[in-house]
Amino acid sequence: MENKNKISRRSAITGMGAICLTTAFTPVIGANFETDERTAVKPEDPKTKYPKPPFKEQSQPWPGLASKMDPRPDHGEKSYKGSGRLKGLKALITGGDSGMGRAAAIAYAREGADVAINYYPTEEEDAKEVIQLIKAEGRKAVAIPGDLRSESFCTSLIEQAVKALGGLDILINNAAHQQTHASILDISTEDFDSTMKTNIYAPFWLIKAALPHLKPGSSIIGTSSVQAYAPTEDLYDYAQTKAATTNYIKSLAKQLAPKGIRVNGVAPGPIWTPLQVSGGATMEKLKNFGGDTPLERPGQPAELASIYVQLAATDASYATGQIYGSSGGEGNP
Repeated sequence: MENKNKISRRSAITGMGAICLTTAFTPVIGANFETDERTAVKPEDPKTKYPKPPFKEQSQPWPGLASKMDPRPDHGEKSYKGSGRLKGLKALITGGDSGMGRAAAIAYAREGADVAINYYPTEEEDAKEVIQLIKAEGRKAVAIPGDLRSESFCTSLIEQAVKALGGLDILINNAAHQQTHASILDISTEDFDSTMKTNIYAPFWLIKAALPHLKPGSSIIGTSSVQAYAPTEDLYDYAQTKAATTNYIKSLAKQLAPKGIRVNGVAPGPIWTPLQVSGGATMEKLKNFGGDTPLERPGQPAELASIYVQLAATDASYATGQIYGSSGGEGNP
């Protein structure tokens, strides 16, 4: 009899437990997981997402302004949404007034970083827009115009950025000089020197000046190009510098890994930026710019913003010496 009672009590307790568990899980099982159409992400066809060639003929004096281009490039001004991935970090971006540098600056601010941008003095009009966008996110915005072809300015640029931002965690070497020439015979020593000074010497000077300020966890990001892997005949000098950029990223990554500093790069394909309308492409190439890629259009700077964010984010801590490509299906990596 006593044994029966024990069994009965055990059965009762087990039954009650089952009822409690069933009751506890019933709301979850019956929950409504329907997607809110107001916030749902909808697939977009990458071939038709942005303008395709032919583009109208247009030309600007070097280095050009994004605000004067037709169509105007998308840097993520309205589309990029941040989620605090870079909160509290401090970044310096060269060429931050337009192109990938501008897209990175906007994205970094919306991810919670304070940002200093460097640009050539004649690009002030574009730079002011970027500074306003950074400030609109409640982040510190620092504008430092100057010519990267000067070693003394590069050293000063780092000093100014560190002082204004209160430190430095991310250095993006993005500014570039690109001019199309049909023949090597058309490239003057002055032109060649400008390309090398801007694309190769400046990152060298900036990295040397920045290293004493970079702590473990910091990032250096370089902008390479599809030209490093599949150079065209009319960008003889520019293509060389992008191959060198890819090389220094991989070499420096090994050198700085013991210090906990990561070095990575982004390799864009044909991207719609002022480089193209200020001498970086012939008028014939400009009209069909990006049309020969598998996606049949040029990329927009906004389409690379998330790559620059990812390479600087702490959850990418195992990525160093890597080149992330975004070229519409052509070239490498």
